[in-house]
Amino acid sequence: MSIFNQIYSFLNYLDTMFWGYVGFVLVAFLGIYLSIKFRFFQILKLKLIVLEFFKASKNVEKDKGIHPIKIFFSSVGGMVGIGNVVGVITAIQIGGPGSLFWVWLAAPFGALIKYSEIFLGMKYRITKGNQFEGGPMYYLKAALKSNVFPIIVAILLCIYGVEIYQFNVICDSLSDNLHFNKLFIVFAFLAIILYACSGGIKRVAKISSVLMPFFMVFYSGMCFFIIIKNFALLKEVMSLVFNSAFTGHAAIGGFAGSSLIIAIKQGISTAVYSGDIGIGYDSIINSQSSNKKPESQAALSILGIFIDNFICTLSILVVLMSSIWQMGATIEGSKLIQLAFSKYFPHMNIFMPIFLVLTGYSTIIAYFVVGIKCANYLSPKRGAKIYYLYAIFSLILFSFFSQRVPLLVMSLSGGALITINLIGIFLLRDKISAPFQEEKVAKQVVVE
Repeated sequence: MSIFNQIYSFLNYLDTMFWGYVGFVLVAFLGIYLSIKFRFFQILKLKLIVLEFFKASKNVEKDKGIHPIKIFFSSVGGMVGIGNVVGVITAIQIGGPGSLFWVWLAAPFGALIKYSEIFLGMKYRITKGNQFEGGPMYYLKAALKSNVFPIIVAILLCIYGVEIYQFNVICDSLSDNLHFNKLFIVFAFLAIILYACSGGIKRVAKISSVLMPFFMVFYSGMCFFIIIKNFALLKEVMSLVFNSAFTGHAAIGGFAGSSLIIAIKQGISTAVYSGDIGIGYDSIINSQSSNKKPESQAALSILGIFIDNFICTLSILVVLMSSIWQMGATIEGSKLIQLAFSKYFPHMNIFMPIFLVLTGYSTIIAYFVVGIKCANYLSPKRGAKIYYLYAIFSLILFSFFSQRVPLLVMSLSGGALITINLIGIFLLRDKISAPFQEEKVAKQVVVE
């Protein structure tokens, strides 16, 4: 075994142990605690959360920040994308069908973690000119009374902000299906990423506001078509998911089998990665909102989490119904989902790479501008320049690895981020307030 394979195996082992034990416990504990503290409003008040989407344009700072709905789509752009289409398929390839159950479980509890980090990001944000600056770097100062952890988080977000996994998936798909020179694809795609990011969050918000609604409607429609066509298999697939969620899954076909711990790891880490739960990225994006009320903007993130989880579920059901997940982990996830769709739709060898470009682009640029902000936080004079050089080098380098290598890097950096952020959120738990308190007060006044 080569040194690279030994290093990869060791890091993969650490990743599995973290998400199977530490990460799972952190997300479950804080998610359950916040759910009890706020009386499960992420579920019981879901109707009001949806209505908040239409009310969000009110109570805005006219001279500062970006429109709340544009920020919402920037946030969703970071969540919904290739992670929901390809990343979740990799989870099933490795962890088995039971991984879907743990993806579901992470959503309602993870939604309140995301709500909390965005609330705190806005609460502790500062004003710079006609813009806001916020995120974990600012609220961790208040939580941990130290400048060390904000700096560590900013460095980790610089690493996490370079979305090497989705960049890799897109370049692979374009090269394999359209038979273009891969190096040409890498540089061409990199150029349009740099163009979007050079315009900051405002430009990214405009792009995401166009791409995200299109993706969500079109992709959901394709998935529903396949699921309805195979509706007779739904009961069998659901039984497979629940049975293997607590026992793992035995080897079958080319699938190597999985244990309970691997199913948990794949499900929880995929949900956290796909939904950016507790990572801190979304706190930075939403802190740019012109919305005056932290609880209003943060409530929109709950809607975003459920949209993200819904798209993940559709992707997994499509693959499970086709049974191609049994082909094993040697086939890249992007090729697996393409095979599933190609059974029902023509010309997927042309459509899928273009589709992945459109969906992954919004995620990559959203992450990138967050990385720039973190780099500027670390060094206002030179941070952005150093970050651009680091990002260009990393995107080119990791585009020539197997998709699982950059995904592992994202998972490990995400694990470090979630550990620090969740501690900060817990310490500041009493500073967080639930939304829709005004309605409750108004009802009390009427009663009196």
